[in-house]
Amino acid sequence: MRRMLLAATATFVMAAPALAQDDLKSAIQSDYDAYLGDLYKHFHANPELSLMENETAARLAEELRTAGFEVTENVGGTGLVATMENGEGPTVMLRADMDGLPVEEKTGVDYASTATQEDRRGQMQPVMHACAHDTHMTALVGAARQLAERKDEWSGTLVLIGQPAEEIGLGARDMLEDGLYERFPQPDSVVSFHTFSYIPAGKIGYVPGYAMANVDSVDVHVKGIGGHGSAPHTAKDPIALSAYIITGLQTLVSRDINPLDTGVVTVGAINAGTKHNIIPEEAHLQITVRSFKDEVRQDLLEGIERVAVGQAQAFGVPDDLMPVVEVEEPYTPATYNDPELTAQGVEVLKARFGEEAIVQMDPITGGEDFSRYSRTDEDIPAFMFWVGGTPQSVIDEYAAKDQGPPPNHSAYFAPDPEASVTMGAESMAAIAMDLMKPQG
Repeated sequence: MRRMLLAATATFVMAAPALAQDDLKSAIQSDYDAYLGDLYKHFHANPELSLMENETAARLAEELRTAGFEVTENVGGTGLVATMENGEGPTVMLRADMDGLPVEEKTGVDYASTATQEDRRGQMQPVMHACAHDTHMTALVGAARQLAERKDEWSGTLVLIGQPAEEIGLGARDMLEDGLYERFPQPDSVVSFHTFSYIPAGKIGYVPGYAMANVDSVDVHVKGIGGHGSAPHTAKDPIALSAYIITGLQTLVSRDINPLDTGVVTVGAINAGTKHNIIPEEAHLQITVRSFKDEVRQDLLEGIERVAVGQAQAFGVPDDLMPVVEVEEPYTPATYNDPELTAQGVEVLKARFGEEAIVQMDPITGGEDFSRYSRTDEDIPAFMFWVGGTPQSVIDEYAAKDQGPPPNHSAYFAPDPEASVTMGAESMAAIAMDLMKPQG
């Protein structure tokens, strides 16, 4: 995995293009110097956990309201929706996520988070914006301020959303279930970006079609008959059975699905037993499953149960002690970038930042609930792209040690805020104006 990410990073190491100098770019840079930089530091230093982003949402709502948008709070929990109507034309939705992670920050920056928060289980946790959602919110504000000032350059309706709980895959679902597309103008297209640690600051990556994976969490409760470790013949050992199941699961990707399709089945945890010489009655497997196509997802999930039950039967486990397979709901669906919308957005980005700064990437098997905004009955085209977050010097430093830079979710991930925010804001504003350019 590390070498794969190093190789992906290497594709971006190239001479920096001469960036187009225009009014939008200079205005965003001036706004960053005067205001957005401090706003980013505020968001970074004051993160909140998923579904608990109360102060974060209030500040983001205040910023968008001040920019001239009509703001509705508490949509799908702590989510917010900001709208601005500007004549006839399409409706474009721009999204930023708001939640932090239960990570103790170790970046050493002078605006580092020292925040703690009691999570939904009553456990006190350190909190950090370790996935750069602070850059997303700040860039959304930056884009909103420019779009509000340039109403003569676009026509239609803007919908901006601050989404909670991306990190646990619930926020988009909650906002949609609370009537996002019924209570507010239904978008004709949805656009977002994500700051990515493995892309150098100043570069942008994109993927047409499937960009990120279906993400499923599966629990397998492997049952057996307990006994003394000295007499295994008197028991049905669920640990030994689990070993056969884990080995059998590897054939799902290597032998069950088309070699041209993508699938991942990883057993991340196995828990069983209490003592050296006791055969337990149960083992618990925790599995992450990744796929792009829905039919591959279904095949993998069905295959897990088939392998588990089949191995248990071969092991001689009684019928009433067959493994129990639980698939966690809701799952995170695959992110699919509409090819036509992606192509249009990429042309805007290349015109702004230069051909060399915009690079087509391979899909990644991480997950993003941004996918849900397009995977509805309305089938709305969506486009998510990646903005580089790590300074090239930091990437080079780690590459010299045959390592990738600190990834998203790392306690050491410190994106270049100026590059991430200004490039994100300019990209979102420019794509929105292109989609909404006045006709005639």
